[in-house]
Amino acid sequence: MISSLRIGPNVQAFGEVVGILRRHRGLTLEMARAEITSQHAGQMFGAAWAVAHPLFLMALYLFVFGYVFRQRIGGTHELPLDYTAYILSGLVPWLAFQQVMGRATAVLTGQANLVKQVVFPVEILPVTAVATSLLPWAMGMAAQLGYVLVKTGELHATVLLLPVLFVLQLVAMIGVSMVLSCLAAFLRDIREMVTLFTTAGIFAMPVFYLPAWVPPVFKPVLYANPFSYMVWCYQDSLYFGRIEHPVAWVVFPLSSFFVFVIGYRLFRKLKPFFGNVL
Repeated sequence: MISSLRIGPNVQAFGEVVGILRRHRGLTLEMARAEITSQHAGQMFGAAWAVAHPLFLMALYLFVFGYVFRQRIGGTHELPLDYTAYILSGLVPWLAFQQVMGRATAVLTGQANLVKQVVFPVEILPVTAVATSLLPWAMGMAAQLGYVLVKTGELHATVLLLPVLFVLQLVAMIGVSMVLSCLAAFLRDIREMVTLFTTAGIFAMPVFYLPAWVPPVFKPVLYANPFSYMVWCYQDSLYFGRIEHPVAWVVFPLSSFFVFVIGYRLFRKLKPFFGNVL
């Protein structure tokens, strides 16, 4: 545990995995494209379902929480935009993370033949789970920006922070994907655990509610959830238009880097045993 907190090994691990991904970026993107097309092969709308699923979930959540359970917020300095914009600012990044976690649990078990090949760079397989989420993630973000622009006629200057948040979330998703993929190779129940977590997890972060609405007894759950800090950063950029949660801008970058290097170091340690369990 102590060695995992040392700066030197973590920086070295970060450099190693970045180098691997840079060398094999073409193969990674091609495998992600092949995974999407093969998954929906023979279907009328084909790979369009890869985008339709998360967009449908986004529309469903918006209908239930933004229309059925309508909340009157917005129009003040504290809450400048409406409830739909508030939901979208946290929902879009979470749906991308949710998709990555679901795919990560099957990325090694579903490619057992490739994993057993000595010359194949197995490290890129968890990254393909991340690459497959990029298009629906981008479209969801475009829908969020489009909604705010149509509704208000302008965008906050803080939207310029989105590339930073994009990189931080990308780093975090790669790390989580590596952790889940290698654990799922040894414990197949991980897939079901992740399904339960991603189904219930969205209610343990401030996506559909303001932290002030949470009873005091449940607030420790909200603040202990690392995904809450990711959501707060996106809300600052897309909803509040200011740094409303400064602590989140420290916690989110640090946790992204930490899960990235820990995920790679765990993956590298367990990699020699993959062939025996798959």
